[in-house]
Parts: sequence; C-alpha cells; structure tokens
Amino acid sequence: MVKSPHNISVATSRTGLEPVRSVVHVDELGISSVLSNRNVTIQVDHVLDSDEERILALGYKPEFKREFSLFSVFCVSFSVLGLLPSIASTFDYQQLVVGISPLPWLVAMIFVTSVAYSLAEVCSAFPTASGTPYAVSQLAPKKYAPVLTWITCFSNWMCQITASPSVNYAGAAMMLACYSFMTPSYTPTNGHYYALTTGIQVSHFIISSLPTKFLARFNTVGTICNILFLIIVWIMILGGNKRPEINEGASKWNSNSKAWGLTNLTDFPVGISFLMSFLGVIWAMSGYDSPFHLSEECSNAAVAAPKAIVLTSTLGGAIGFLFMLAIAYTLYDLDAIVNDDLGLGQPYVSFLVQVVEKKVALAATALTIVSSYFMGQSCMLAASRVTFAYSRDGLFPFSSIWSKVNKKTQTPVNAVFINFILGQLLLLLMFGGDASIGAIFSVGGIAGFVSFTIPTFLKITVAKDKFKPGPWNLGKFSTPIGWVSCAFVLLMIPILCFPTARGKNLTPDMMNWTCLVYFGVLFISLIWFAVDAHKWYKGPRANIDDLIVYEDSDMGSEPINGVPQDTKETLPEKV
Repeated sequence: MVKSPHNISVATSRTGLEPVRSVVHVDELGISSVLSNRNVTIQVDHVLDSDEERILALGYKPEFKREFSLFSVFCVSFSVLGLLPSIASTFDYQQLVVGISPLPWLVAMIFVTSVAYSLAEVCSAFPTASGTPYAVSQLAPKKYAPVLTWITCFSNWMCQITASPSVNYAGAAMMLACYSFMTPSYTPTNGHYYALTTGIQVSHFIISSLPTKFLARFNTVGTICNILFLIIVWIMILGGNKRPEINEGASKWNSNSKAWGLTNLTDFPVGISFLMSFLGVIWAMSGYDSPFHLSEECSNAAVAAPKAIVLTSTLGGAIGFLFMLAIAYTLYDLDAIVNDDLGLGQPYVSFLVQVVEKKVALAATALTIVSSYFMGQSCMLAASRVTFAYSRDGLFPFSSIWSKVNKKTQTPVNAVFINFILGQLLLLLMFGGDASIGAIFSVGGIAGFVSFTIPTFLKITVAKDKFKPGPWNLGKFSTPIGWVSCAFVLLMIPILCFPTARGKNLTPDMMNWTCLVYFGVLFISLIWFAVDAHKWYKGPRANIDDLIVYEDSDMGSEPINGVPQDTKETLPEKV
C-alpha cells in the first residue's frame, strides 16, 4: 500500500494480477461533506485524479466528462452574463427608472461583485453541481440544515429556470421591434412573442442536450461573439453618433451634468428610485454563479470554477460600466423612449434610432440578438445542471427521472426537457401583460441573491469556526466582504419588490408581482416541507453507498442516507 500525492492510498500487486485500488480517506482531505467525521473510506478500482477524489469525498459519483477548462467554463458564465443583450433588455429597470446616469451601475457593481467574490470562496470549498444548497447543508446548524437547504434549493432553482425564458423573451422582443421598425404597419401580438420565443427555446433545448465537448466549444464561440459584438456595438454608438443630423439642433454629446444626472421617473423619492434601478445591474450582471453548477464538468474545479466566477463578475462589471457611459453621453430624448413614440415596444432599439443611422441601428440590434441567442442557451445549460443536481438529491417529484444522465450524450437530457416545459409555462405570463412577464426578470434577481448569500451568512456567523476554505479563498478579507454582501442583499430584497408607482397611480398593470411569484412559490414549498418533505428530505445525499467501506466498525454503524452501511470491504465496479 502506497500513498499517492492526493492523499489517496493505492494498492498495487507484485504479480500484476490483482486489480488496482484507489482509496480515499474522506476525513484526511480537510473538507466538509455529507461523509465527514464518519471515518469513511471510499474505494474504486482505478487511479483517481484530484477532481475525482474531491467529488467522491463530497459524496457523488463522477458522472460527467471534465471537458471544461477555466477558459471554457468562464466562457459559459460570461455568455450567461450576456452583457450586450442584458443591458438592452433592462432599459425598463434602469434607464426608465432613474434616467441615463451610469452612477447606479457603478455603485451597484461594487456590491454585486462582493456577492460574487463570497460565492466564489464557497464554490472552492464545495465544488459540486448542487452549488449553494450543498454548502448550506454543511454550514447550517444541524437542526435547521434541512429547512435552510430546502429554501436555498428552491430559491436557486427559481433563479435558474426563469433565466432562459426571460432572456429569450427579450431576444424575441428585439427581433419583432426590428421588424416593426422596417414595417411600420406591423404590430406584434403576444401570440407572436410567444411563438418566436418558443422557437428559440426549442433550439436551445436541442443544443443543451448535446455532449459536453460540443457544449464547451459552442459556448466558447458564444463568448467570443458576445465580447466582440459588445465592442463593435460600443464603437458603433460612439463612432457612428449622428445625433445632430437625426435630431435637428442637438449637440453631438450630452453634457456631464446631463449624462451623470438622475431623472426620477417613479413616484418614490430619488434615493429609493436610485436603489430600484439596481435591478437592471443585478439582472445584467447575473450568471456569474454558472461555474459553480458546472464544476463537476470542469478540470481543477476547486480553483478554476471560483476563478471563473471572479473573472465573470469583475470583467462584466467593468465592461458594462463602459457601455453605460456610451449610453449616458449619447441618449437624446428619454421621454420619447418612455412614451414609446416609435411604437417599437423595445427601449433599446428606440435609443439606437435616436443616435445612429437606421442601417447602423439595425446592424447593432442584429448583433445584440445574436448575443442574446448565445446567452439564452448558456442559461438553459446552467439551469439543467441545477435541476439534475437537485434531483440527484431527491428534491423534486419523479427525481429519479430528472437525475438520469443520457448514456449516449453523457448529459442530463431529461433535466433539460423538464426545464424547457417549465419555461414554456412561465412564458404564459406574457398574456397577463407587461407587469406579469416582468416578474420573471425581478424574481431571478431576488431568488439568486437569496441562494447566493445564505451560505455566505452562515460561514461568517454560526459556521465561522468550522468553515474549511478551499484552495481559492479571500483570506483575511473573507469576513468583511461577506458582511458587505449580506447587508446589500438584505437591503435589496424589499427594494426589488417595489412597484414604480404608488397611491392612486398604482394600478394592476403597474404592480410589481415579484412578491407573489417568488414568495408565493417559496411559501408553497415551505408548506410542502412542513407537511411532508421534512420526513424524508435531509439535504444533499451521497450516491456512492456501494463504494463506501469503514475502517472502524463502530463508526460504520452510522447510516448514510438513512441506510446502515456494511463494513465489509469489497471491490466496487469502476466508477
């Protein structure tokens, strides 16, 4: 018996006739997992690398090929970020709330990045597709771990399943706005929006079901296009600025006071309006958590996945701010966009028409639509991995179906399918009006923040002495950054539920239905937990019972997943 560099005992045979065994001693790895402190040993019949060792120690069988590198997993998350289409889709939540100033982006960017950095540290410690719920299950007090994990699961899941429909709906809206611009007699209906969005969703369902190697390449191309198109459109806006010719008597650029000034378009004080506009930044910068959920398909996951989170949030925030500057200094008539004078139904296209020539505006919108397509696919990809991981833990009805990995593609095709169906049901909200469909944008912001921040709060409070940082960590800055991110999220949760009108101006079509959609679903899930799920849901559960042996028979009597373990050492089948 010899020790491997990765703390794995490897049994060898002098005759060469006996099989090789790799043995992982969970408690010697310095990590927290569902198998920790039970004197658990895991045996497999082949040599393990550090990624396989860690995922086994976390309690899961390696079921995916690790064909994502740091760059390719960053490409997925940056594609999910989709800065160009995200900025285009969130005019309603930033520019049409507090005006054209880039100041809200600059301020919100700092706090959103703090949330991302804290999440990256958690990811390094628990690099599994289950993401934050797994971390919560290990950091929360034992008595409250199941219910806190349950809340984290449903919050993160709502964030994920609303992402692709909202992105693709926004992309369809830009397509139809272009057609309306070219054909003034045409007015799109909700049926048109739904049909076009469905077509995009179907194509993403097909792509997201393909093998990991193809997905890595596809998302790499998507990210290159997203970055390239963002730069091109930025140059189009600044270099192709024709404001004086398009708007008679206009100056070429806005003055500093106008560009940085706040225009309160809500019924609330300007301070509240300023905070409400953060929804645009939060939604535009969302997606940095994707590497966490792809960590089981990423090589050197404990380092690469958190680095990808940090790169995505940092670069995304900085590049987005530069784009906000371009908008602030070129947008001409905000009132015309608010009132939709052109009847396009898409503020971003209305903005472009005010600044650049018609053909340039159409070209810029076309590039934004292509970026939106890549973004929507990346969102569906990340969401499918979340559904798979939570089904593996038995969270949903028929979990055994959604947790199956297709033998041919080695991807969770069933999870992709159920997410597609749920996305189509969410898109029916568009028939309830703009306020209803708008809820899937703001729900994603709140749901994501809640799921990202619960493990951060736990690791700086009740679990500060037992949290075991991974190889990528914030060091002495972990606690202060954690407190900043928690305070920001606590402030923003109620703000994101505010409508833009109040008093007699608050009509049903002006309501913010986020409270009902997010907290309603969460409340129903908690009733389910209280009535039934508390009997069987205890959080993430290991699926490697057949690989576990014990060095101590007394410790071996403790059940894993409620099943007593056999202490007899056997050689398992190859993982």
